Amino acid sequence: MEPVVTAQPEMSSATYAAAGVSISAGDEAVERLKPWAAKATRPEVMGGLGGFAGLFKLRLDRWREPVIASSTDGVGTKIAIAQALDIHDTVGIDLVAMVVDDLVVCGAEPMFLQDYIAVGKVVPERIAELVKGISTGCVQAGCALLGGETAEHPGMMAATDYDLSATGVGVVEEDALLGPDRVRPGDAVIALGSSGLHSNGYSLARHVLLDIARVPLSGHVEEFGRSLGEELLEPTRIYAKDCLALIAETEVRTFAHVTGGGLAGNLSRVMPEGLTAVVDRGTWTPSPVFSMIQQRGRVGRDEMEQTFNMGVGMVAVVAAEEADRALAVLTARHVPAWVAGEVRRTPDVVGDDENRPAVLLTGEHPRF
Repeated sequence: MEPVVTAQPEMSSATYAAAGVSISAGDEAVERLKPWAAKATRPEVMGGLGGFAGLFKLRLDRWREPVIASSTDGVGTKIAIAQALDIHDTVGIDLVAMVVDDLVVCGAEPMFLQDYIAVGKVVPERIAELVKGISTGCVQAGCALLGGETAEHPGMMAATDYDLSATGVGVVEEDALLGPDRVRPGDAVIALGSSGLHSNGYSLARHVLLDIARVPLSGHVEEFGRSLGEELLEPTRIYAKDCLALIAETEVRTFAHVTGGGLAGNLSRVMPEGLTAVVDRGTWTPSPVFSMIQQRGRVGRDEMEQTFNMGVGMVAVVAAEEADRALAVLTARHVPAWVAGEVRRTPDVVGDDENRPAVLLTGEHPRF
């Protein structure tokens, strides 16, 4: 008996779109973001978006012994707040801040930045909003947005999920490099105020404020004068141009960008062996968001100071005689700043001989 052959129904062809990746949506996203990318440029940029590589002409006539500096970073879980509120045009500013303010610590002028956006599904309008924020941050920092990459990851990320990262490149003269080797006893430690949490500690902040205290993101908070969501989405202050102005007008020894690890953890990275930065907490009051987290979560002081910036986003170490001039420069640029301490020889710092830290925090914050 002959076998019976049953005709199989014709199956439709598999496509990239059926697998979750839309080339047309990606093309539309590129078209939508072009106007924002065009706003963040510099004269050295060559060509436009769409090439395989971004081109930036380094004007060697401007530099004698140029040193290239680079930095890569992301935004972290602050993105979860943006996604919950469906507000996507500010986290790009945070991204730029995290990158360029690491660059300027060594004295480098940020020249350009390239971003990477990973999404579960390309929504052109959302991509344009993200790039709007990145462009805004680049304008604030004085650097160019030299392109980047948007990657669609269906099956690995939910359709509404996304993550951001970026790499920035800067240039500094070799003999103008800032760092621990320039720091001297008696130098003034100048604190530059933060705009809030910036982009660090959001896992703890979200756990305390949303999970423990159950404060709704849309709820008005009297201490903030606005909703919790607005407070948590406040963009990170970008200090790059302010730091470059300080370098141009005063004798700066070094900077410390206060991010993960807090004030002491980051300032210690630019303190040379044998010297200690003594910082007085009594010289400033952290903004209310920090005290709310501390009180609602019963978070210990050490944990707070290791996790959050506590109101200081950048530190400048300057020659003592330059402190007043540095404050005048920052005040003219509308940056809150104050002398928070000084650099001392480590043996002159009170404490156990074997446990004297590179940074010593003294005193108590007023009304905290």
